[in-house]
Amino acid sequence: MAEQKSKTMTTDAGRPVGDNHNSLTVGPRGPLVFEDFLLFEKMAHFNRERIPERVVHAKGSGAYGTFTCTSTEITEYTTAKLFSASGKQTPTFLRFSTVGGEKGSADTERDPRGFALKFYTEEGNWDMTGNNTPVFFIRDPLKFGDFIHTQKRDPETNLKSPTMMWDFWSLSPESLHQVTILFSDRGTPDGYRHMDGFSSHTFSLINDKNEMFYCKWHFKTRQGIKNFNAESAEDMRGKDSDYAQRDLFNAIKEGNFPKWRVLVQLMPEKEAATYHINPFDLTKVWPHKDYPLHGVGELELNRNPENYFAEVEQAAFEPRNVVPGMGFSPDKMLQARLISYPDAHRYRLGANYDSLPVNKPQCPFHTYNKDGAMRFDGNGGKEVNYEPNSFGGPTQDQKYVERPMPVSGTVARHDHRNDADYYSQPGNLFRLMPADAKQRLIHNIVGSLRNAPRRIQELQVQHFYKADPVYGSGVAKGLGLDVEAVVGQQTAASAAE
Repeated sequence: MAEQKSKTMTTDAGRPVGDNHNSLTVGPRGPLVFEDFLLFEKMAHFNRERIPERVVHAKGSGAYGTFTCTSTEITEYTTAKLFSASGKQTPTFLRFSTVGGEKGSADTERDPRGFALKFYTEEGNWDMTGNNTPVFFIRDPLKFGDFIHTQKRDPETNLKSPTMMWDFWSLSPESLHQVTILFSDRGTPDGYRHMDGFSSHTFSLINDKNEMFYCKWHFKTRQGIKNFNAESAEDMRGKDSDYAQRDLFNAIKEGNFPKWRVLVQLMPEKEAATYHINPFDLTKVWPHKDYPLHGVGELELNRNPENYFAEVEQAAFEPRNVVPGMGFSPDKMLQARLISYPDAHRYRLGANYDSLPVNKPQCPFHTYNKDGAMRFDGNGGKEVNYEPNSFGGPTQDQKYVERPMPVSGTVARHDHRNDADYYSQPGNLFRLMPADAKQRLIHNIVGSLRNAPRRIQELQVQHFYKADPVYGSGVAKGLGLDVEAVVGQQTAASAAE
C-alpha cells in the first residue's frame, strides 16, 4: 500500500484539533466544561445528520403503564415524592427500540435495545433513558458520533460494514465489555418483554439531610429472560421484521401486561473518590457484592398507544429530566447527553417538543418559554412573558436550588485510557457463561469478524485473549488464525515499546 500523507484534523472552521479522544474535564474523573468547543460541535453536527427519523433508536415500540412503589427504604436516600409511600402509583410511558438500525429495519437484529421510561410525577417528568445492557461501547462522548458511524452505512457502498465496526472496536479496547454482551445471546432478545433494562449511567439521589448517593437503576423482567440464538433471530427477521412490536402490542391488547421489578444500586458520595473502579465509567458495572440491589417498586405496561406517530414517534426522552431529590454525576457520557438529547429533540420535533401530549408533564407547570414553530397550546395567552415582573408571574423557589457539588482539578483533555483495565470485567462475564453460551458467543463473533481484514482480526483476537485465553483462542480457531503467533506479535510489540 502506498504511503499516504497524513492530514491534520480540524474543526468545521479549520481550527486544528489536538486531541479527538478525550473531552475537557475538571480532573480525570470530573465533569465536562462548556468551553469544549470540539465536543459540542461534533455532537450538534451528529444530531443533525438524519431527517426526519431519529439518528439512533429509530425503530421503536411504546406503551403506557404504571409504576408502583413497593418499599419506602429508598426514602432514606431521596426526597423524590414518587417513592414516598408504599403502594403509591405513577403513570409512565416506555419506549423500546433498536439502536443502530433505520426505522424500517428488523427489530430482531443483533443490537442493543433502548429502554427509555417517562414517569409523569407530581413534581414533573422523570426520564430514565437507558438500554438493555448495563454498559456501553465507549467512555468519552467525543467518540460517540464516530462509533455510531461504524454502525450505520459505509459512505462509499451504503452497506453495513463489519470492517468499520471491528476496526473501531479493535482500536477502542474499552468496547470489549459491551461487545461481549452484544455477541452473546443477550444481543438478540426475544422481543421486548423478556429483557432487562438499565440506566447504565450513574445518576444521584439526594435525601432530606442533603446527603448524596450515586445510583444505578435496574429493571428486571418478571417474564423471564428469553433470547433468540443467531440463527433463529435471522429466521425471524425474514418472517416478521416487526416481531417485537407485534409481540408487545398483542400481549398488552390481550391483557397479558408485562412487568419489571425496579431496583437500584447505591454508593455513598464519599466512596466514589476512592472506589477501585471509576464509578462514572460507562464501560464498567458496579459489582453487586459491593453495592447490592435494593428493591424499589414494580413497573407494569397496561395500555397501548392509540396513534403510533403521535405517541411513540413523537415521544422525546432526555436524561436532564429529573425531579427534586434526584441529580446527575460526573459520568462524561451522561454529561454530554444532558446537552445532546434536548438539542436532538429541538431539531427533530421543534422547539416546543415538550408541549406534545406524550411529552407534556401531567402536573402543573409554569414557564416563560414562548413562541417558536408549531406552538399549539395557546402560548400562555396574555400572561406576562418575562421575569422578574410585578404582575404575579411564576417565581423561583430557593428550596429547589441544586445541591452544590465540589469539583477540583485541571481543565484538560485527560486521557480516558489511563485506566487500561479493559479486560477484567469482560473476562469475568465470559467465565460466568455456561459452556454452550460461550460457544454461541464465539460463533457469533467469528461470523461477523471473518468479514474484516486479517490485521483487524488479529488485533481483536489479542483483546479477547487478554480478557480470557479460552475466549481469544476460540475466536482465533474459528477464524483460522494461529493464536500463539497472534499473541506473540503483541508480546513482541509490547517489548519493543
